Amino acid sequence: MNLKSSNNVETNKYTLELEVTAEELDKAVGEVFKKESKRMNIPGFRKGKAPRAFIEKMYGEDVFFQAAVDHLYNPMMNTAIESSGLEVVGVNTFDIKEIGKEKGILAELTVTIQPEVKIDGYKGIEVGKPPVEPTAEEIDGEIDRVRQRNSRVVTVEDRPAQDGDMVVIDFDGYMDGKQFDGGKAENFDLTLGSGQFIPGFEDQVAGHSPDEEFDVNVTFPEDYHAEELKGKPAVFKVKLHEIKHRELPEVDDEFVKDVSEFDTLDEYKKDLENTVRSRKEKAAESEVERQLIEAVIEKVEAEVPDMMVEREVDEMINAFEMQLRDQGMNLETFLKYTQGTVDSLREQYKDRADKQVRVRLGLSKIAEQEQLEITDGEVEEEFKKIADAYSIPVENVKALVREKDVRKDIANQKAMDFVKANAVVIEKQPDAEAQE
Repeated sequence: MNLKSSNNVETNKYTLELEVTAEELDKAVGEVFKKESKRMNIPGFRKGKAPRAFIEKMYGEDVFFQAAVDHLYNPMMNTAIESSGLEVVGVNTFDIKEIGKEKGILAELTVTIQPEVKIDGYKGIEVGKPPVEPTAEEIDGEIDRVRQRNSRVVTVEDRPAQDGDMVVIDFDGYMDGKQFDGGKAENFDLTLGSGQFIPGFEDQVAGHSPDEEFDVNVTFPEDYHAEELKGKPAVFKVKLHEIKHRELPEVDDEFVKDVSEFDTLDEYKKDLENTVRSRKEKAAESEVERQLIEAVIEKVEAEVPDMMVEREVDEMINAFEMQLRDQGMNLETFLKYTQGTVDSLREQYKDRADKQVRVRLGLSKIAEQEQLEITDGEVEEEFKKIADAYSIPVENVKALVREKDVRKDIANQKAMDFVKANAVVIEKQPDAEAQE
């Protein structure tokens, strides 16, 4: 078989004509005959014993042609694509134009190819790097979180409720003197200042003591979810049963000994500084890379084929399905709960998919233009990383993942490193107030 012609029919699309010789077709028919004839009942012959010539005379010479085409499909596709020298993304159509015992096969493929890519200005991209030095506020925040985890809840009896307290209340809502649905509860736990209730409610509970009964007057917001309550005034009859308060431990050396391996508050704070700095450094690097990726995307000039974007969407949905399965759910159930459809989900992913395709195209072009080399050792190391990540033998990875694709991934990462190394990174200064 050989490629007869290759024609550019439109942007990123080619038509390939492939010839299969009569001898190659005859050989394929002979191979499929051995399988197909075993299932055929021919009068006068035992099952599977009728000669090929007899069957072809009885049913026509094309009786095994479809099975032969199926048998030759992958070799035909591979030959056409490899012979064309094109970077084929996928096959749009495959048609048999001619087929016959004497003339063989003439097939026509329409394929989508990688688009032509232009990219300039990727050296010297200016990006801002967030500050990484920990602020006093951040250190205090870390300590407060540890205090919260080590706090205890105590009952308050010597004062009225105040912001931050947890109260246990009964409430019964009325509108125009009548109770309304969903406006009543008993022994309800409410943290004052949490914003859990409509505006004004929690403020009016503050200041009251246990066993007090009182009215709370509020107006439902105009955007309230219940249509019949939007913008309407209401009165809640409230009884306060109990006030509870979260008591936090004092921050001193004894606290530090209880919650860490350190003996003094100064040592503990120094360790927290290092932890926060490390976390902020990683976040800052991610932010720099995000800005660089956005810049690369903007600089890519290419007519991206829809097929590439749709395939990226497919990958995203497959990954999402795997996440759902890990959580004990499937895509069908998720869409039912969210009242969505596969089409609406695909639409949500499309913009992100387009960006991911564009950044890969851009990085690939940068790697080509900068002649970034990929060594065999780097490829082997990448195969090993994949094998270790999935705890499978390297040989299995190599059977599943093409070396060509691994080389592309390494090239793209090297291109990203090149862009980052040549970027102008402006380190932002922290706010003066935050440093105080």
